Amino acid sequence: MSTDSSPPPFGHQLRKYFGFEPNYVNLNHGSYGSVPVPVSVATENTFKSIEGNIDRFIKLHLPEHIRPARRRIAKFVGAGPDEVVFVPNASHGLNTVLRNLVWNKGDIIVVATTTYNSIERTVQYISDLPPHPSLSVFELKFPTTHASIVESFRRHIDGLVSKLQASQKSVADGTKLKIVVVIDSIEMAAACREKGILTVIDAAHSIGQEPNINLTEAGPDFWVSNCHKWLYAMRPCAILYVPKRNQHLITSPFPTPYSYVSPQDPPERLLADSHFIEMFGWTGTTDFSSLLSIHPALDFREWLGGEQKITDYCHSLALTGGKRLSELLGTPLLDPTGEVTLNMVNVGLPLAPSIPNNAITHEALLRNLLEGWHVSAAVYLHNGRWWVRASAQVWNELSDFEYLAKALKDSCEKLELKYRRKGLVKL
Repeated sequence: MSTDSSPPPFGHQLRKYFGFEPNYVNLNHGSYGSVPVPVSVATENTFKSIEGNIDRFIKLHLPEHIRPARRRIAKFVGAGPDEVVFVPNASHGLNTVLRNLVWNKGDIIVVATTTYNSIERTVQYISDLPPHPSLSVFELKFPTTHASIVESFRRHIDGLVSKLQASQKSVADGTKLKIVVVIDSIEMAAACREKGILTVIDAAHSIGQEPNINLTEAGPDFWVSNCHKWLYAMRPCAILYVPKRNQHLITSPFPTPYSYVSPQDPPERLLADSHFIEMFGWTGTTDFSSLLSIHPALDFREWLGGEQKITDYCHSLALTGGKRLSELLGTPLLDPTGEVTLNMVNVGLPLAPSIPNNAITHEALLRNLLEGWHVSAAVYLHNGRWWVRASAQVWNELSDFEYLAKALKDSCEKLELKYRRKGLVKL
């Protein structure tokens, strides 16, 4: 698939640049990403080149290939050239940060009710281990407004700061207690910084969806994002941002590499310079071609017309598509004003709240959507209501949302009928 000529108009004419089945309607790009054919071809060529002499590539040339890709993506997100490293995915990067921080009894870890489930479980796991830092949950329920979120978040952390200050007085050995906030909004970083609170930003969907990212200006303490979602890179590929001021807190990647430096090592290993970049440069054998797909992914986006053109189309379609989906389903939008919507829109499902949130429900819905209707979108329960999340991309058109509405109506009707016949749920 050549990109020598000008790109076609956004919409269904761009489908041929992605490897979709002919009848597949993809409105779930946010979950796993979708790789453009030119990116896939370029990455396959990189893989073949590496395989031509894998020893030469790894032992002699790996750093000179990884460094330009890492620095290019660092510039893309407004970070310093040596403040970004590659990790397999956002969950891996967040676990790396959370498991490197030294926890004390009395420390507080903050998550939200909307925190990604595996990260919430990670934080719970850390709290379960000695010295048992406590877990605080910020209640975030939609529909709401941006102003309400910020105000309630500030109240939440103010209460925690007062609690921490009281606890600090009883610490006999002088250990300084801390609050660490794990949240998906980089806008909260400033409010936390004012209070001396560390922020770990789960920005899994940010890069490629959120325009004009400037991490140097935003100032989070740690930030992780998947490049294989909205940026069009190959799976797996993600980045971890750690500003130089915090790199001493990350003493080892996961798994620990040979370049790890222990305080117990001989003096000649205890160099003054940071080992941060070197440690993440090799954490074991992997497919490095996916990391190097950063180049063709960014090149493809430039060929499409650049970040603003992509963002404008996807954001506009998310708003209009969400509104149309809401009309056809006869259900509300999660974000009626659109002020906190980027390129993913959330719409209520015509499904009774009493339908159980379990594996049987999800499999029934997904099987009918994916195999019966050949369409994908993310279904979930939030604040006592079932919702669908639809991702708008450059290959989508409004008709895709209209088709999804038909598929969802059918899927919800069949699911409710199934539960009604079994007498498991009163609808």
